[in-house]
Amino acid sequence: MKPVISIVPRLPSAIDGVGDYALNLARQLKKDFDINTHFVVGDPTWTGNDRLEGFKITKVLARSPESLFNQLAEIYSETPILLHYVGYGYAKRGYPNWLVEGLTNWKHRHHQAKLVTMFHEIYASGPIWTSAFWLSELQKRLVRQLLRLSDRVLTSKQLHAEVLQHIIDQQAAFEGDKRLPIPILPVFSNVGECKNVLPLNKRDRILVVFGKLDTRLRVYQNCQNELLYTCERFGIRRIVDIGPANGLKSFSTNSIPVEVLGSKSAFEVSKILSSAFAGFIDYPTDFLGKSGIFASYCAHGSLPIVRGPHRLDADGLIVGHHYWHLDFTNLGINVLAAQQIATNAHTWYQAHSLAAHAGQFSVFLS
Repeated sequence: MKPVISIVPRLPSAIDGVGDYALNLARQLKKDFDINTHFVVGDPTWTGNDRLEGFKITKVLARSPESLFNQLAEIYSETPILLHYVGYGYAKRGYPNWLVEGLTNWKHRHHQAKLVTMFHEIYASGPIWTSAFWLSELQKRLVRQLLRLSDRVLTSKQLHAEVLQHIIDQQAAFEGDKRLPIPILPVFSNVGECKNVLPLNKRDRILVVFGKLDTRLRVYQNCQNELLYTCERFGIRRIVDIGPANGLKSFSTNSIPVEVLGSKSAFEVSKILSSAFAGFIDYPTDFLGKSGIFASYCAHGSLPIVRGPHRLDADGLIVGHHYWHLDFTNLGINVLAAQQIATNAHTWYQAHSLAAHAGQFSVFLS
């Protein structure tokens, strides 16, 4: 079995989207390509066992270059390293200098060591009164260093790929395959995928609101009119709420009951989505490719319904073609049109399903 080291901020049971992503990817790499992952967790406060589903786990003892170097030295045997990079996952202010310095030292010691970096994020920006503004240049510097260190890079967003490619093109030191196009892989569903997709007219007339508590509360607080309109338009009889409840109890929005299920296993969520007519999300449309919630709706053939600012089409997603956007400027839709949208969304998803991700990573890690 071929080994790979995967560096992650955290792993389950911590609530961490990147950790969920990395674990799902590890499962698929093992299943499809006989690649076995050894995780290195970059949060010394993470609490968990030294194994998860058979995968070995090593935790850094401190967020320092020395600790990372020493932990890698204990497990390294010419093993490729896969870094899941998101600055704020490894440092409070989004500037994990310890991580990049540790990997730099490692590459200097092990010249043949292969490093593949998945950029889940690149760097932050914000108004002058925020730390993101003042640390943005430092974050960019780390990204440039990582690009020099990495043998191959990937990202989940077209805009990120364009920024990274621009940096690469400016760095004269980059030659050969490092100038190859950066693969763009919008995120896959962390709660499974549906192989035998039911048409909408054979599904339960339920609408799913899924995700973190604050994401779901935003739907109920900001989208009452849109929820009611959707339910009336498609004869939705029930809204099913899935995710951490934190005291949230079943209620109704106008006359539509909201059943609060709380947190469910990936298997249970997948089963519900496989028979649900639609899924609802309040999210900026140009970031939908990075949303695991949106991916889960697409993966299961439900109608993705989006309420959120629409600035531009991105990552191959087209408003009105891959999702129904509730901006109250074009509300006309029937079940046939909804089915076409759901089908288009499911087709879009296939190019970056979990299996497609594993296939791309297996090439880079070989």
